[in-house]
Formats: sequence, structure tokens, C-alpha cells
Amino acid sequence: MVEESSEASAALSGNSGEDELPPGPETELGALSALGFSKPLLARMVTQARRHGTSVENELLRSGEVEEEAYYGAIARLLRLPFILSIDPGSVADSLALDSQLQRPTMLRIAHRHRAPQTAIVPEAGRLADIAAALATMPLLGRDLAITTPSAIRNAVWQTGAARRGRQATYELFERRPQLSARIVLAGRQGFYAGLIMAFLVCAFLLRPMETLSFLHVTLSFTYLASLVLRLIALMRKIHEPPKRTVPLPPPGPLPRYTVMVALYREAGMAQQLISTLRRIDWPPSLLDIKIVCEADDQETIAALKAQKPGPQFEIIEVPDFGPRTKPKALTYALAAAQGEFLAIYDAEDRPHPQQLREAYARFRASPLELACLQAPLIITNARESWLCALFSLEYSALFRGLLPMLGKSRMPLPLGGTSNHFRTEALKAAGGWDPFNVTEDADLGLRLYRLGYRADVIQRQTLEDAPTRIPVWMAQRSRWFKGWLQTWLVLMRSPRRLIGEMGLAPFVIFQLMVGGMLVSSLLHPLIVVFLGIGISSMLAAPVTDIPAEVLSLFVIDFVNILGSYLIFLGLGKGSMIDHEKRLVGWRWATVPVYWMMTSFAAWRAVVELKSKPFVWNKTPHQPVSDRSP
Repeated sequence: MVEESSEASAALSGNSGEDELPPGPETELGALSALGFSKPLLARMVTQARRHGTSVENELLRSGEVEEEAYYGAIARLLRLPFILSIDPGSVADSLALDSQLQRPTMLRIAHRHRAPQTAIVPEAGRLADIAAALATMPLLGRDLAITTPSAIRNAVWQTGAARRGRQATYELFERRPQLSARIVLAGRQGFYAGLIMAFLVCAFLLRPMETLSFLHVTLSFTYLASLVLRLIALMRKIHEPPKRTVPLPPPGPLPRYTVMVALYREAGMAQQLISTLRRIDWPPSLLDIKIVCEADDQETIAALKAQKPGPQFEIIEVPDFGPRTKPKALTYALAAAQGEFLAIYDAEDRPHPQQLREAYARFRASPLELACLQAPLIITNARESWLCALFSLEYSALFRGLLPMLGKSRMPLPLGGTSNHFRTEALKAAGGWDPFNVTEDADLGLRLYRLGYRADVIQRQTLEDAPTRIPVWMAQRSRWFKGWLQTWLVLMRSPRRLIGEMGLAPFVIFQLMVGGMLVSSLLHPLIVVFLGIGISSMLAAPVTDIPAEVLSLFVIDFVNILGSYLIFLGLGKGSMIDHEKRLVGWRWATVPVYWMMTSFAAWRAVVELKSKPFVWNKTPHQPVSDRSP
């Protein structure tokens, strides 16, 4: 045994009498050579390791040239240690420290039921010579050691701590920072004041109905008008915006590790397109950490993903059935395993620009640490399919290429979109991750980051998406968004004075116009149309000289509200599009009034759902691009 171990140690040291190895870390290359890898392959891996600032072993394992099981099995044979292909989760004791093995799996203690415990290790190639020397001088050391794979350790750790992590992902934000969590829909004070206002209005209607109605008309009309101001400013800035310059990418050199997370549920049909899209990301595979996050009982989607043989940079994470079944709960569950210094979020149907990560990293690198998030623009590609898709495309164009860039440049709070967000992972964790009880977790997180002292901005390289093509699907999705925006507004408005102190007065006003104004304008749109109709009929029924000035003023405001809503929507949307997109929209812009009425219906549906099922996630089904109707 000692003699064989000494021979192994000599081989690992590179003194086997063979030709000179490629230039690189001698101990690592000596170990890899002893394992039988050819010099041309090692030379190629050395070049990549130098370019990416990684180890030769890491490049080799991420290259697809060798299977993980075969590689660590060969190490076990070389060191004459047992090889464990899979680890029984029941033989591993759970603890908080165990989660470190999700990011860098190196060692796991296994307590067998009927024999002595073992320590399963994942040795690095550069340390194999030291291990061989230790085994040669201390033979008894090998009795309790075994070699395993990183995947085996991760799988065991995920299953061992699943229940604990499920509880943690669900309740940690609420338990540590209850004032930031949407678990309680309406806080005590909010419920009291809401009830007081309702009681006051009922009494006022009973005692002075006409005066109360006039007061509400004036209040609602001016509130609606105020909500248009922010978008009007964005439109004016868009009109006078100088041409965009080419966005610089990071210079050649080592890059950091980047995590990409995608949460899926019942998306088996999207597996092939998703994996193909993620493979096109322009980032070294050895530095890419892709987490596909699925519900544990969604075995159809998990099987479809595995059938694609995604590669060593991918990991499929199964989320236990605990707490609300929402995307933010799933993402927060998987956050413990994020290895990257930066982290990006995508959806199942997304097709991000291959160089989007590089642009985001270049911006992060050139910006102070307070810049915690970058939002990429979302562009709808199926606007030609229906009037619904065309209006959705206009809406996304106005938001992601009109309004959000203005807010970012002005250092104002950004309610993020639900995908293509790029984070500094450290800042994301410091903010508590996503709120599992908020069904529009992106907007909530963007505003929470701002109130915690961080800021967000936008980048230019886009993500392509498809809009819902059927009204029931659109309505379910939009109702969920409105429900989440209502949750977000209620969470932030639990203590307005404290919020002003955290944000500042100007950002507080922008928040009210952006989120509160959007909610108000959507909910009140039909009422403003009714007010406008009443005003028209009243003026037609009476001579112009008999119309009171205040009635005429309200009519003008209502007219401006309705017409302004449509014109600003179209102006900001089309003004942010390229000519090709405008052609796809075509004449369908004329259906804006119908679209706004549907939006209002979705907003009122959200109000009802906020009371009856606040944490229910309305799933939006997706379809691969190749399967879309022409």
C-alpha cells in the first residue's frame, strides 16, 4: 500500500519521465497528467485558464471534455480510496453551516447506519500530491476517507436541508424585517384609517350627497391628472433625447463568476428553447453558474430539462412544497447556492442578447457599489399576432425604454421588471432577497433596494419576449401584477414619514406618481369616462352661458385626462420603438381605449383578489417561438 501510494505521489509530482508538460501550475498539471489527460488537451485548458483567471481543472470540468463521475472516479482509483457516486441524504446531519457546501462543495460527513462514519471529499487536482503523500505516511487516514463528486454533495445537501430552507425562504424576510414583508396585507393602522375614511364617506353621502359627489369628482380628476405628469415628462425627455452611443464592453481579461437564475413551473415545452438560449450567453462556461429552479413535484419539466443534457454549468434545483408557490419564494430558496459575484434573472420565454451580461458587468465595474441592480429592456417580438400583442408591445416600449431610463438617470427609485434584472449578489442578499408573499416581487425589490440606500439603472442590450395572445391569459397576468403593485404600495406606505426619511421627499413623490398613480389611473379610468360623458350631456342640454365655470373646468380636466392618457401612452410607446416595431404594431394602436378598459377591469379584479387570495400566483403559460402561429 505504501509503495503504491509513493508511486502515485511521484506520478502526481510530474516526475514520471514523460516529456515536459505545458507551462502552468506544476502540481495541478502533474496531477492531471497522471490521470491520463493528453498534453494537447491540457495545453488548451492552460490557455483558457490563463485567459479566464481560473484553474486548469475547472476549465477541464466545464469544457464538456470529461464527465464529472469519470473524473473523480479516476482520482479515487489513483489514490486507492473508495468512490461514492451518490450520498443518502438521511446519512447527513443538517445545520446552517451545511449550506456552504452548495456554493463550494468540498467535504461532507456521512454517518452510516451500520458501519463507521466516512468523510466524503472533493479533492482539487493541485492538492492530490499532498493527499497522496499524507496517505503514504499515515495509512490509517484512508480508512474514513472517500472520494465523491460536487454534484453528489450538492444533491445530498439540498435534500437534507430542504425543509429548513423552505421555511427560511418563506419566513426569513418577515421574521427579520416584518415592515418590509407583504405577508400581512393590511397593517393595523392602515386598516383603521381605511375604515375611518370609508365611514366618513358613507356619512357624507347620506347627509350631503351632491356636495360629496362633487368633492370626489374634483379629487379624483386631479389625482388622475397628477398621475399623467410623470409620463408626460418622460415623453418630453424622449423627444429631446440625443442619439444613443455604443455601449462599451469590459476590456479583455479575467471575468468574475456570474450566476443566472430561471424559475420554471409547468414549462416542459419551453425546455429546449430555454437551454439553447442560455447556451448562447457570451460568458466563459467555467465562470457561468446557471440555476434552473423548479418545483419538486413538477417532474415533467425537470425531466424535459434533463433530457436536454444542459452541461456542467447548469444546475437544476428542486424547491420543496412549503409556503406560497410563487416565483419569489423559489428564487429566494435557490439564492443560498448562488456562486456568482453578480446575478441575473430570466424567465422561461426570454431570449436575452448574448452580450447582455458583459454590458451589465462593464456598468457595474465602472460604477460605485451603491449601484445594486441594472434592468435590461424587454422587447415584445410578436406584436403582429393580434391587437392585444401590439398594445402590450407599446406598453413595454414606453416603460422599459421611456420611463425607466429617465428614472435611472435621475437617480430615482425603479420598480423593476420581472426579468432581465442584474444584481450585485451581495447587495441582493443584504436586502433580504425576494419577498415570497409579494406576487410582483420585482417592483417591490427595486423600491426596497432604494429605501435601503442602493440604486438601480438600465442597460441597453435587450431581452426578447412574447406577449400573451389570449385575453384570459393576459387578464390573469395583469391582475397578478396589479395585486403585487397594491401589495408593494401598502408595504411602503405603512409608515409614510419613515419612508420619506429613507427615500427623500422627491423620490417619495416619484414613487407615489409611479406606483400609486398607475393604480389610481387604472382603477379610475372608467369613472373618468363616465364623468366626461356626464359633462358632455350636461353641456348639450344647457346653453353655454348657463354652464358654471367650475363645471366647465372639470369637463376640461376630464377631457385632458382621457385624451392625455391615450396620447402619452402612444407617444412614449411609439417614440421608443424602432421603425420595424412600429410596422409590426400597424393600425392596432387605435384600440388603446379598449386596452385601457381591460386594464381597469384587471385592476379591480386585483383588488378583489387581494382580499380573497392575496398570495395566489396566476401562472402565465408560454409557448416556444417555433410553435407560434405565423
